[in-house]
Amino acid sequence: MKKPSQISRAAAAVAFFVAALGTHAAIAAPVKNIVLVHGYFADGSGWQAVSKILAHDGYKVAVVQEPETSFGDDVQATTRVIDAQDGPSILVGHSYGGAVVTEAGNDDKVAGLVYVAAFQPDTGESPLELTKKMPPATKAIKATADGHLYIDQANFHEDFAADLPAAETRFMAISQVTPAAQSFGVPITHAAWRTKPSWAVVATADRAINPDLERFMTQRAGSKTVEIDSSHVAYMSHPAEVAKLIEQAARQSGKD
Repeated sequence: MKKPSQISRAAAAVAFFVAALGTHAAIAAPVKNIVLVHGYFADGSGWQAVSKILAHDGYKVAVVQEPETSFGDDVQATTRVIDAQDGPSILVGHSYGGAVVTEAGNDDKVAGLVYVAAFQPDTGESPLELTKKMPPATKAIKATADGHLYIDQANFHEDFAADLPAAETRFMAISQVTPAAQSFGVPITHAAWRTKPSWAVVATADRAINPDLERFMTQRAGSKTVEIDSSHVAYMSHPAEVAKLIEQAARQSGKD
């Protein structure tokens, strides 16, 4: 017959094993929350096609509408949405949104990062600094007198969204968001991709970010990368391929 002390130790061992197994199961479960972050000159509505695919496949999708008034405001808007989720999230950024998710991705509730034709700065680095190293093909980005940016409407289709219908890009051009120019030069305080897994899309026909710069950033970060023959708005023109990569990130980020 076992002594009471032996029974207590056995019970404690079983409890520890069950707790550990439960923790492992929680970690191993696929991530079900996806948070999507847009970039300059666009808004969250551009994610509609990707969002529909993800929702159909059982994911809970949230779309951040950054004010684009400052880098700090955009990070705060993103963090607010991350913290509202009911568990861990995959954080996805397009273009300038890549810088935003690189900062906001340090949130404990972020399990992994996906970059879609996006800036992927390192700690102490800004998108502006990266762009100077490898400039894009476009020369159509202009500044307003009060320090905001826009794309010349005459070049919007060719330089931003050449693989979308012209009628669609005409509306995008006249409704474009004009971000605060200073947000482009703010350095990252800590690059989340240094401590969290990342995935990336390189848009090989991108004229807004140099595709070679995209390759450099994804290779430096060790991101699992796919290349798509796409304009800058790969998430709009190739939503199925982008959603597939996001779902891959969700499945793999839930593993040990």
